[in-house]
This record gives sequence, C-alpha cells and structure tokens, in this order.
Amino acid sequence: MSSGLSVQNAHVSYGRRQIVHDLSLPTLAHGSLTALIGPNGAGKSTLLRAVAGLEKMQGVVRLGDLDLTKMSVGERARRVTYMPQNLPPGLSLSVMESVIAALRVASVDGLALSSDACMREAFDALQRIGIAHLADQLLSTLSGGQRQLVSLAQLIARRPQVMLLDEPTSALDLNYQLKVMDCVRGLVREHNLIAVVVLHDINLAARYADHIAVLRQGRLYASGTADDVLDAALFAEVYGVQVRIERCSQQTLQVLVDGAVA
Repeated sequence: MSSGLSVQNAHVSYGRRQIVHDLSLPTLAHGSLTALIGPNGAGKSTLLRAVAGLEKMQGVVRLGDLDLTKMSVGERARRVTYMPQNLPPGLSLSVMESVIAALRVASVDGLALSSDACMREAFDALQRIGIAHLADQLLSTLSGGQRQLVSLAQLIARRPQVMLLDEPTSALDLNYQLKVMDCVRGLVREHNLIAVVVLHDINLAARYADHIAVLRQGRLYASGTADDVLDAALFAEVYGVQVRIERCSQQTLQVLVDGAVA
C-alpha cells in the first residue's frame, strides 16, 4: 500500500490569473479524510480538479511512489476519482445505467466486469447511500440533491484509492448531509482510502475530518486537526467573521458565528 497522497508546489492559472500559488499539502495518509475549507474564491475547487488531473497545473501530485502528473487520464482515473458539484445536464440515462457506465469507464487494466457483476456493484453503491429506490428513474427527473447522491454512488462504485469530492453536501437536506458524510468516512475507514472533501459547512468539517486544510487567496493558510486549526483569529482573518469555538454536551466541536468583523 502506498504511503499517501502528496501535493507539492502546485500552481494553477486561468490565462494570466493565478488561482493556486505554490501550494503544498502535507502527505495525506490512507484511512484519512481531509476537508478543504476557505472562503469563496480561495482555490479549493480548482485545487481539487488539478489533483484529479482536470486542470493544467505546475507541480507534482504523488500517490506513494507514483507520480500522478505523469500518468494518462485513464491511469489516474483508476486510482483517483472526482465528484463534481453537479452532474452535467441533459443525460438521458437512468440512475442505474449512469452508475454502471461509471464502473465500465473505471474497469481495471481494461478488464470489463460482467453485466451481472456491474449490476451488483452498482446496486450496492446505490443501497449504501440509501437511494436504491431511484435506480430506474431518469437522471433528468431528479432534484439537485438526488443528482448529487447519484454522483456519489458513481464515485464509490469505482472503489478508487483516492476520493475527491467537491461540496458533496451543498444541495442536501440535514439528514442526507449526515448520511453522505457517514458514508464517505465509513468507506475511508473500511477500505483504507484517502478522501479530500471541499466543504463550506465548518461544523461538518470539524465533525468528520481527520485533517483540515484552510485555503486563502490560493495559498495554504493553515493545516492540522480541527482542534489545532480552528480558532477565532483564523475566522477573523480568513472569513472576516467573529466566532466562538465551543464543545456541545456530546463534546463535539462547534463553530458559532456572532457576526461580521467590523
């Protein structure tokens, strides 16, 4: 098993506008979930897409001894899967068909799964996140939140080594936010995976993440555990808000926002 995922000296630009500036992350270990947090425009989604190989970047992304930046798109996709904020519109597939299609794209070393095996794997993924009842529905008929859950099913069915999830809870109600994060953390623990998740909900990040990386203006501002990283000074500097960091009766860390910094 490789030693982990590392990002070294990442630079990403759109034309002359630099989005990610010489950003390096500590090695992210197998069996860990890392949350990328920061204000809008901090470069979180761009960094995630660059790690997935979907944005041109300078720098190195390694998975153990493997240099992912030197791999073909197909080779990288078999090890690293990316969940976008939204599925592309206009897909005339059923939920089950879309998960099976994702499985076939990710077939290891070009060896296609049998139809029966694909069906089983796809159904297991849908069942795991509680949407097996949607299997025969067309993607075009689903709500934004349901489409987000289907995207997660496509990702977990492929059984990657690394899962990259861009705001996987943004369109979900409270119940499904917890179910999704429980599912992701469970997969990470069960299969010794690496997960990197962009989150805007700081309390979800504090609750689920083993490691938090805070981005600001395309640079790494801070990284560590929630206890190490989250404090009032950080929120004032990075988000421009006044907060209190407290623990509830169950000893879960919570961030309470009092207002904007004057």
